[in-house]
Amino acid sequence: MRRFVLLAACTALAGCASAPPVPCRAGEQPAASDLLYFGTARPRGVVSAQEWQQFLERSVTPRFPQGLSVWPAAGQWRGADGQVVREGSHVLNLVHPDDEASEKAVQEIVSAYKAQFEQEAVLRVRSRACSSL
Repeated sequence: MRRFVLLAACTALAGCASAPPVPCRAGEQPAASDLLYFGTARPRGVVSAQEWQQFLERSVTPRFPQGLSVWPAAGQWRGADGQVVREGSHVLNLVHPDDEASEKAVQEIVSAYKAQFEQEAVLRVRSRACSSL
C-alpha cells in the first residue's frame, strides 16, 4: 500500500514539473523570451502614441537597456465583464536571462502599465529560448 501511495504521489507531481531546458547549440546562451501584449483602450480614450513612447522610455528601457523589439497590433480579448474588447495594441518582445532580476523587471513593467493606463490586464507569453549575437 505504501508503494502505491508513493507511486501515485510521484505520478501526480510529474504533471507539475517544469519543462526541460531547451538544449542550446554552441555559441548560444539559454534565455527567456517574453511577449507582452499591451491594449490601448482606456475608460476615457486610448493610450496615445506619445504616451506609449514615454512609457517605453521611462518604464521599459531602463529595465532592459540591452534591447527590445516592439510592434503595433490589433487584438481582441474577453474582459472580466464577459464582453469582447477589440482594440489597438502594442506587442513588446524581451529576450533576457532567465533570472530573478529579469522576472522582477517584467512584473514591474506589467504593473506599471496597468496602473498608469487603467488596464485590467497585460497578456504575457513566456517561453524558454536560446540566444546568440
